[in-house]
Amino acid sequence: MRIIVLTISPRPYLIPLLLLCSLQAFVLSFPVSYPQPSNNLIPHFYDHSCPMAQQIVKSVVEKAVMKEARMAASLLRLHFHDCFVQGCDASLLLDNSGSIMSEKRSNPNKNSARGFEVVDQIKSALEKECPKTVSCADILAIASRDSVVLSGGVGWEVLLGRRDSRSASLSGSNNNIPAPNSTLQTLITKFKGQGLDEVDLVALSGSHTIGQSRCTSFRQRLYNQSGNGQPDSSLDKSYYSRLISGCPKSGGDNNLSPLDFVSPTKFDNYYFKNLLSGYGLLNSDEELFANGQGKTMETVKAYAENEELFLEQFAESMVKMGNISPLTGTVGEIRANCRTVLG
Repeated sequence: MRIIVLTISPRPYLIPLLLLCSLQAFVLSFPVSYPQPSNNLIPHFYDHSCPMAQQIVKSVVEKAVMKEARMAASLLRLHFHDCFVQGCDASLLLDNSGSIMSEKRSNPNKNSARGFEVVDQIKSALEKECPKTVSCADILAIASRDSVVLSGGVGWEVLLGRRDSRSASLSGSNNNIPAPNSTLQTLITKFKGQGLDEVDLVALSGSHTIGQSRCTSFRQRLYNQSGNGQPDSSLDKSYYSRLISGCPKSGGDNNLSPLDFVSPTKFDNYYFKNLLSGYGLLNSDEELFANGQGKTMETVKAYAENEELFLEQFAESMVKMGNISPLTGTVGEIRANCRTVLG
């Protein structure tokens, strides 16, 4: 196991960090073995062109998470939803324009994806330090790592050098991102389509150890799981009672429940322990175990028993996901504003 200590330099935008000495350094541990990139991404891409890039991202993310712990999960989710649609190219960040139909309007993202203002703040700070240098796609990759670390997880060496797309895919967002009511086979198929296997599926689903979900995303499990007006039988009864108190049969679509009610802001393995007890919030969560077969079920058990195993595999799977079809070299662009393509 290698250890990287990232220290914080007293730049003006880092002053808030210096108020808490316990947060003056991140200790990031990660497995030695990672998937080898085949797309020219390297960890030290900005060492000469923008040496403060990662510290700038980290400082803005830290401020946002200190203000609202949920933001860590929101930023992590942005990277996931971006990479599953035409690769890790920041297409998700584009707003509607004459030629762009924004992915923000898709079913998985509408009234749900959040954290765009934090990305704007990061980009603004980076443009002041080193204009036209750091891509929005790389911002999402770095911010997702920092969000995990700030929530108590382990870090990983982020491979960098992605460029930003000049297009978005609303249909790709609707079709490629797994829905919260997905069956296990649908989950496996959609992850496989991105070059991710069942171990990656279970490990990356572990990101649900932080964050919250809207009532509309799990209401079906509470009131009409199989079309017979009955709840999902895999739900623990006391957990079911807890959920219906905050998620009525009608109305309250945006009422929130934690994805991991035991430790909702800590990146740990309680998500998997919850699945063993029937405390999975989304159908796509519980499918990994209650209807899991072979590999997914055994992997859930392994992560529930061994937190270090989960954290290390999560880091490795995040690197693998971040390698999905990036734009590199002269393909794509470096946006000045993450919401719009260059003129």
